[in-house]
Amino acid sequence: MTSITDPQVDKEARRERIFGRINKADRYLGILGLAWLTPVLKVCAGDDFGRNLKDIWRLLGVPVLAIVLFLLAWGALAPKVTTSLGAVPGPVQVWEQFKTLNADHDRQRDKAAAFYERQDARNAKLIAAGREDRVKERAFTGAPTFYDQIWTSLGTVFFGFLIATVIAIPLGIAGGLSPLVGAGMNPIIQIFKPVSPLAWLPIVTMVVSATVSSADPLFAKSFLVSAITVTLCSIWPTLINTTLGVASIDRDLINVSKVLKLGTWTKITKLVLPSALPLIFTGLRLSLGVGWMVLIAAEMLAQNPGLGKFVWDEFQNGSSQSLAKIMVAVLTIGLIGYMLDRLMYALQSMMTFSIDR
Repeated sequence: MTSITDPQVDKEARRERIFGRINKADRYLGILGLAWLTPVLKVCAGDDFGRNLKDIWRLLGVPVLAIVLFLLAWGALAPKVTTSLGAVPGPVQVWEQFKTLNADHDRQRDKAAAFYERQDARNAKLIAAGREDRVKERAFTGAPTFYDQIWTSLGTVFFGFLIATVIAIPLGIAGGLSPLVGAGMNPIIQIFKPVSPLAWLPIVTMVVSATVSSADPLFAKSFLVSAITVTLCSIWPTLINTTLGVASIDRDLINVSKVLKLGTWTKITKLVLPSALPLIFTGLRLSLGVGWMVLIAAEMLAQNPGLGKFVWDEFQNGSSQSLAKIMVAVLTIGLIGYMLDRLMYALQSMMTFSIDR
């Protein structure tokens, strides 16, 4: 009897270990937006397919079906709308222009590599001839590609978002802990929060132009204009949510900190931040989303490098492929916005998980 049941016991124990690992991984898959993998993994591990079918359909089947229906509707309706640049491109035309942009990027990288190879060879000859004073290092000055514009926009939005975060969180903590500080900040927030980036942009441009007078500044003026505009528009969600989160802390915790005579820094790091962290991260997610939208508008209006300028240049170009390239940029902007939100959600989940442990 023992020899018959022991393999069964081992099999069940092994099965339980597998499902335990799958359930543990489910948290991280959810953070990454891959929650649909959990029921798929359970089916692959031998779990009943019918039991997991509902979850697979809800988490994977419905989103895929929605995307397919969207693409079909787009492909059917787009040719019926005619603009000054021709008919609205469908999914096939947009995909073709994406491949064109990718090929343009590869060609530009090949040109850059060839340029640096020629420069290195020329400098090597000058050094061999004892003419080191003639050696020069020049940067490749080719037109930025679509991917270059993406990286420019990402660097700008993160810089502006970082400045907003550094300013908003300390002010929010002060406003949440002190009713007087909170009352003083409230009218400032209410006045400046609704201001459009298009209103901030001329002011920021003039201030940056007046203050950055160096011929070779650390940051380009165009970069600073876009980044500061992002800061001015994205600071408010983090500031408001941090203030609200700190003000909502259980007053008993604050009273305990007074009884224990905790220092200000200890009180903030040990009591305030852990309790307010969920709302702070909600504000950060909103701020990053706002900053990404603001950046595209600022780049278009000020003609600063980035995806916004790419869209505006294609609109001004007016070729038959321009509209499809603009659609590529629109989809790219949306996908990046989604990934930025998932990134902030992942950071929030990791931070709150580490605190809970």
